[in-house]
Amino acid sequence: MTVTVRFAPSPTGKIHVGNVRAALWNWLFARKSGGKFILRIDDTDVERSTADNEDRIRADLTWLGLAWDETFSQSARFADYDVVSDALRAKGLLYPCFETAEELERKRRLQRTRGLPPVYDRAALALTAAQKSAFEAEGRKPHWRFKLSCAPVVWNDLIRGETIVDTASVSDPVLIREDGMYLYTLPSCIDDIDAKITHVIRGEDHVTNAGVQIEIMKAVIDVRGAGALPEFAHHSLLIGADGQGLSKRLGSLSIEQMRMDGLEPAAITSLLAKLGTSEPVLPEPDLMALARGFDFEKVGRAPARFDENELLQLNAKILHEQPYAALAARLSAAGVSEKLWEAVKGNVVRLADAAEWKGVVDGAIDPALEDAAFCAKAAALVPNDPLTDQSWDAFVAAVKAETGAKGKALFHPLRLALTGREKGPEMAAIFPLIGAEKARARLKGARA
Repeated sequence: MTVTVRFAPSPTGKIHVGNVRAALWNWLFARKSGGKFILRIDDTDVERSTADNEDRIRADLTWLGLAWDETFSQSARFADYDVVSDALRAKGLLYPCFETAEELERKRRLQRTRGLPPVYDRAALALTAAQKSAFEAEGRKPHWRFKLSCAPVVWNDLIRGETIVDTASVSDPVLIREDGMYLYTLPSCIDDIDAKITHVIRGEDHVTNAGVQIEIMKAVIDVRGAGALPEFAHHSLLIGADGQGLSKRLGSLSIEQMRMDGLEPAAITSLLAKLGTSEPVLPEPDLMALARGFDFEKVGRAPARFDENELLQLNAKILHEQPYAALAARLSAAGVSEKLWEAVKGNVVRLADAAEWKGVVDGAIDPALEDAAFCAKAAALVPNDPLTDQSWDAFVAAVKAETGAKGKALFHPLRLALTGREKGPEMAAIFPLIGAEKARARLKGARA
């Protein structure tokens, strides 16, 4: 058996960390198993799906390094769905319903007042041919529901263990709308069978759906005359560092926004690969290394906390560990030399921070004199170019001897005057890059 998994986003918006966690876990499992990762575009919602959103999804996955082996769009397979739906109608498993949205809502309210679950009552199954014709004469068009078995569906979830969904507790799902458009459920089940998906890895909010979909998949297999049910693995959902859901902040947590904010793809994948597992989160630029360590037995059931501060810390660690050669193309485009990178990399959180330090070194900064008289004395003691890695210690020793300052009173005004920053890289590394002339000017209060 070739392990085959799929990531199936809807191109109705941007993908965010919750989506990408599922995509990543599918990708890692496929790569560890030597299997296949399919990108399926679930674009049956033709009114809201756009080519622009599809392009964004593909760009985000490519940026993260999650290359797919195959891809297809559901909008190209409507003829296949028609064949299956016609066969399900013939078997009496797909039946027409004529209730309006308002009528269905009234039924649900009445059931709630009686203390009953708001499950569809299957009234449509009792309609006579004459009643159906009368509804059609009124201009009503049916929506189509799948007739569930009303029996327990049991499977061994790779994360949750034995899982049971009683389909008597849920409504027969609507698979086709009044306008003839498919909702995602039937196309998804057909595609999973036709594409020979072996494992469905997704969030636990789909557990109840899985019970319904297993029954639909069995019906599809019967219609197709071939196929096998996939295994399921439902992982916990992400919550924020505050313990609340992420739904209200998904815009800021889109992968596109993170890319625009200058985050490294490896920081995102390193974090999402381990969230919800028993393993520590460590910086790991190698996706295949993450794949080799992926194991469902290490996955817990508790909600996984996504902390943006942890992501930033991880981003910084990944950059700190990178040699100049690994980032040369991006750094040189910003004018950051290897010597400057080695001097400042321990103080960057995003790569763009290195370019800011280039501005500090090569550009003009506004005077920041904490003690003008002290700095003026220091200016006279700046050694001549070329400055070296030893120049700073010699300079500080001379200033200390001249002024008697020590500790913070010695170092802080010098750093502030020379860089305009309260904190930053080791001055021994940054001082030679600033140079003697610029250092003297800044210590005298000039914009240089």
